[in-house]
Amino acid sequence: MEEKKETFIYTYSAKEQEEIKKIRDKYAPPTKEETSMEQLRRLDKSATKGATVVSLIVGIISVLLLGVGMCCTMLPDWEQYFIPGIAIGLLGIIGVITAYPIYNHMVKRKREKLAPEIMRLSDELMK
Repeated sequence: MEEKKETFIYTYSAKEQEEIKKIRDKYAPPTKEETSMEQLRRLDKSATKGATVVSLIVGIISVLLLGVGMCCTMLPDWEQYFIPGIAIGLLGIIGVITAYPIYNHMVKRKREKLAPEIMRLSDELMK
C-alpha cells in the first residue's frame, strides 16, 4: 500500500495582501466616517482646486490667442490681418498677465469662506 503524504504549502506576500486590500477598498461601500484630519486636508485642498482650473483655462486660451496674433502679424501672405493680429495678440498678453491675479483672488475668496470651518477643525485637533 502506498503512503500518501499530505502537505500544505503557504506563501505570504505582504505586497500581494496590500494590493488585494486596495482593490477591495475600491469596490467596498464607504463605511468609515471621515476623520477631522482628513476633513481638514480635504478643505485645504479645495481652497485651491477651483482657482487652479480657472487660471489654467484662462492661461491656455490666452496663450493660444497670443500665438494666433503672432501668426497673423508674421505671415507675409496675410497682410490684411496684421492690425487684427496685433489686437488678438494684445488680448492674449492681457489674458496671460491676468491669469495669476485671477488665481490669487479666487483662492483668497475661497479661503475666507472656509476659514471658520478650518479654524474649528484645527482647534479641535490641537486640543
